[in-house]
Amino acid sequence: MTGRLPVLLAGLARRLPPDRLADLLHRLDEVEGPDSPLLDRWSSDHPAAGLAVELSALRQAWREERPLLPGAALALSLASATAAGSAVAPPAELVVSGPTSPAIPVRLTSAIATDVIRSARTSLLIASFAAYDIHEIVGELRGAAARDVRIDLLLEESTSAARAFGPLRKHVRVWHRADRGNRTALHAKVIAADRHTALLGSANLTGRGLERNIEIGVILNDSPTVGRLVDHLRWLTGPEGLLRQV
Repeated sequence: MTGRLPVLLAGLARRLPPDRLADLLHRLDEVEGPDSPLLDRWSSDHPAAGLAVELSALRQAWREERPLLPGAALALSLASATAAGSAVAPPAELVVSGPTSPAIPVRLTSAIATDVIRSARTSLLIASFAAYDIHEIVGELRGAAARDVRIDLLLEESTSAARAFGPLRKHVRVWHRADRGNRTALHAKVIAADRHTALLGSANLTGRGLERNIEIGVILNDSPTVGRLVDHLRWLTGPEGLLRQV
């Protein structure tokens, strides 16, 4: 098999956790071709950030390069790519706020932040130096709380960032620096969903930061890397960490 299709299959094999990969393999076994509505249903059932874009690209390459290939054959190729394994982590996806350019394909920070929050099934870890004018984000977090997602907000106290999340106070845990007198600041900007996806960048959780300022970030889809990031943030909220719950 040549063309883009093998590359896209290998990318999905690296990215998907075992349970989602198994579900996709089962779905592919059931379809005859790339236009099956069963694939649309699978995509809506697995709303990880950027995953719908990857699946759409795969289906397009399938139509263009191997339109007569049945889904079962594609499932076999995907399973083979998974079994072969790869030491190369999936590339980070670039994200921007403000103007875009034709230099590289990018996605807007505001849309990605929403996608990452929606992809969480068990936990969300969110860190920001400043936060305000984020009604859409607050609404998404309210939806995550309704799904029983555990939400931890690591916020800088000096900017009064916690005020932006006032309507969610009963559904989130807020963390500030334990030592108010030191000269450190909580300056990280992170949205981590479970242990599979994380958005990192220069943008604060503000209306300007997510949409209008010139900001640059990346999405990490590599579960081991995201897991280590989550472990570090959890350590910061632990007994030996630098944050206290308020």
